[in-house]
Amino acid sequence: MSAVERLDDRHGETPSELAAASPDGAQLVSPAKRTARLRPLLALAPYVARYRGRAFLALIALTIAAITTLVVPVAVRRMIDFGFTPEGIAMINSYFSVMIAVVAVLALASASRFYLVMTIGERIVADLRRDVFAHLISLSPAFFDLSRSGELISRLTADTTQIKSAAGASVSVALRNLMLFFGATAMMVITSPRLSGFVLLAIPLIVLPLVAFGRWVRRLSRNAQDTLAEASAYASELVGAIRVVQAYTSEPLANARYGGEVEQAYEAARTSTRARAVLTAIIIFIVFTSVVAILWVGSHDVLTGTISPGRLGQFVLYAAFAAAALGQLSEVWGEVSAASGASERLFEILRVKSAITAPASPRALPVPARGDVSFDNVSFAYPTRPGTMAVDGVSLTVRAGEKVAIVGPSGAGKSTLFHLLLRFYDPLSGTISFDGVPIHSADPREVRARIALVPQDSVAFATSARENIRFGRPDASDAEVERAADLAHASEFIRRLPGGFESQLGERGVTLSGGQRQRIAIARAILRDAPLLLLDEATSALDAESETLVQTALEELMRHRTTLVIAHRLATVLSCDRIMVMDQGRIVEQGTHASLVAANGLYARLARLQFEGV
Repeated sequence: MSAVERLDDRHGETPSELAAASPDGAQLVSPAKRTARLRPLLALAPYVARYRGRAFLALIALTIAAITTLVVPVAVRRMIDFGFTPEGIAMINSYFSVMIAVVAVLALASASRFYLVMTIGERIVADLRRDVFAHLISLSPAFFDLSRSGELISRLTADTTQIKSAAGASVSVALRNLMLFFGATAMMVITSPRLSGFVLLAIPLIVLPLVAFGRWVRRLSRNAQDTLAEASAYASELVGAIRVVQAYTSEPLANARYGGEVEQAYEAARTSTRARAVLTAIIIFIVFTSVVAILWVGSHDVLTGTISPGRLGQFVLYAAFAAAALGQLSEVWGEVSAASGASERLFEILRVKSAITAPASPRALPVPARGDVSFDNVSFAYPTRPGTMAVDGVSLTVRAGEKVAIVGPSGAGKSTLFHLLLRFYDPLSGTISFDGVPIHSADPREVRARIALVPQDSVAFATSARENIRFGRPDASDAEVERAADLAHASEFIRRLPGGFESQLGERGVTLSGGQRQRIAIARAILRDAPLLLLDEATSALDAESETLVQTALEELMRHRTTLVIAHRLATVLSCDRIMVMDQGRIVEQGTHASLVAANGLYARLARLQFEGV
């Protein structure tokens, strides 16, 4: 199904709901079960712990900056109470000299705090991105069958950026203001316990809206992030299929759909921002109204002689510090809440367990590898179609060095055998063995390391031709890469490219023809030099001349290793030792070309259609 045909099929389904339907995605948190607190941010603690030394230095710098800030009101009180007299001129001079030194310490500590906290945030996000990506590519294909790649990439990029903002600037501001708030509050109590009592009465009026609105803001922020991820996923899908979109003149449909997604993301973000603005306004009004009320009470105390003017000034400054700190906390609270939502989305991915894992004590495969393969009464149904058996009771043994072809109509289950052998999925029943070892008891990476695959839909990456081929064996030398290209008859067209082997092939190899991409894939398999070769319609995209050249190379390659060949073109399997005929997930015939034609069954009918056209 093309991207255009899928334009509206998945509209309205959230990515998490889709992923939750697959075995790997079973642990993704559904929207209804998402937490309404900042608890997801605690999952970042192990990342912070990696840089505990730098975090400790940041805390020291933060403490020094807060202390120097809190020293200022004490100096102001002494200047007001003792400095405005002829005898106090020398005192004022000394106080101002000390204040310059305090400001210098404050500036240095603040700069150090900013640098340390920001670099910790950058480092945490870099580590988190790396871990999420490594985990993503370790998940089995069952997870990706129902997950949208664009939505996953949005989590990997946009959500980590949100965390970077919070882990850097927002956390720095929040910690600074928390320390200032508690420090200023303590100094207020020391300065005037009576006035501090009035402040304590105002605190519940400040904290309760902060908590209540904070939860609301977090839910709105999470919704905004989910909506933006939907738009990103849709755009990624359409850009990847741009030729199909334009061929069907579906640009208006694509623009309308994406425009609607973007508008929804904007509305969600605007709602979240409006909530944060309301929260900020409420907190600032309550805080500064409290300060005005306290100043009114304090002025009466000065008139009655209960408190000195300098002490009142000191108290008001500390009250202003505490009020400003709470006001700024209300602003960053929304950002921290949004980061909590982003963190939850990322750790949903990290909590997903792959359906395919290595056993605790994997069995070692024999050395040297032989390439024996066996299927013993194997049955399997894809998670997306649990009621339809893709493979039904298949038993098959392939000896080392043997060439076996698998043919049959589309949907017969041929490629599924390859998917099971590569352990992309585990069968519902039966056993698959490689060199006498059941693959479910071996490390999947060890099994796959002994297999070279040429898929039907050949893949070229957005890098150079050389690196595309070297993907088959990353430690291969340039000479080995070029030799593999020669054997796959790919060197000729590669050298005609502007940069030769260094030419960039574009995303998904868009600059190459289908046949050229297929020869790149064949060169990659040749370079891998694995004992088992899987060819899934390996020559299907080649023209007659290229097919002849590549078939010669493949025959040389197959001579020294076990080979399983899937083909619709029966002419390409005539030289195989055996031909297995599949239909509706079962092996219905097997033998040589001649014996199968003589049997006058399904294979004979397919052969007549291809060779005789009847």
